[in-house]
This record gives sequence, structure tokens and C-alpha cells, in this order.
Amino acid sequence: MRRIGAVAAVLAAACVWAAPADAQPDRLDWPLRPRPDVVREFDAPSPDWQPGHRGVDLAGAPGQSVYAAAGGTVVFAGELAGRPLVSIAHPGGLRTSYEPVEAVVRAGQRVAAGTAIGALRPGHSGCPASACLHWGAMWGPASRADYVDPLGLLASTPIRLKPTR
Repeated sequence: MRRIGAVAAVLAAACVWAAPADAQPDRLDWPLRPRPDVVREFDAPSPDWQPGHRGVDLAGAPGQSVYAAAGGTVVFAGELAGRPLVSIAHPGGLRTSYEPVEAVVRAGQRVAAGTAIGALRPGHSGCPASACLHWGAMWGPASRADYVDPLGLLASTPIRLKPTR
């Protein structure tokens, strides 16, 4: 009985100190319009440091506008390892990344969901289309991030709850 009381106290404290509901993006929108074809799916490595595909590749066209999947703050817009990249931090600890994207935003800039953040460039290796957007999502700081499938965070993806036992 004492354990149940302790758990209830911890849950109550978590509710009091939790961020408001609007602090996290509700769900993500597609970063390309119209809705693109997924040409390579998320393939999380296990363990995290092994090779894998930490995002999804979406078919597009060179010069096509790329949009912020949710509101947040641009934390990086520039070249990384020779590729143009935009990264956005969203309230609640989610971060999305978009490459290869020629940025029209700058680090520190706040963007709303659906804001054009740049133009898609060709040259993504392994892309069967004329251009592909590599779209990634992760929770937590980059140094110890948990990569997640951005397709599972889309507003158009139905939420399915799994039993705990």
C-alpha cells in the first residue's frame, strides 16, 4: 500500500511540473507538398552507434520547397559534412532534420508549422528520384538522441496503442 501511495505522489508531482499540453507539437505535417512517396524507410540501428537509416527518404524535385513539419526554432542551417542541412528544435524535446536543403532560414529563427525553410537540392546518394529529402526526427540532445521514425509522428498516421502486458 505504501508503494502505491509513493507512485501516486510521483505521478501527481509529474503532472504539476509537466510542460503545458501546447508545449509539444501535436503531430507533424509532411515536409514536402503534395504528399511525397517514401522511397526509403526508417531503419533504426541496434545498438544506436551501428550503421542504419535514421530517417526516411521522400521523393521530390530539385528546387521544390521544403516546409517545417511543426513549429519550433531553427538550431542549424548550413553545410554539415558537405551537405546542406536544416535542423529545427520543437517544444518538448523533438528535433527534426532536413537534407539536402538550401536554407532560406537562419539559426535562431522561430518558424511556424508549414513555414518554407528552404529548397530541395539533388544529390542525395541512393535516391531513385531526381531529388530526395532525407527527413529525420529525434528526441533529446544530439549527443544522446533517440532517433524515431518521423512517419509515425505524422498527423495522418493513426495512433495505435499496444497492451503493456
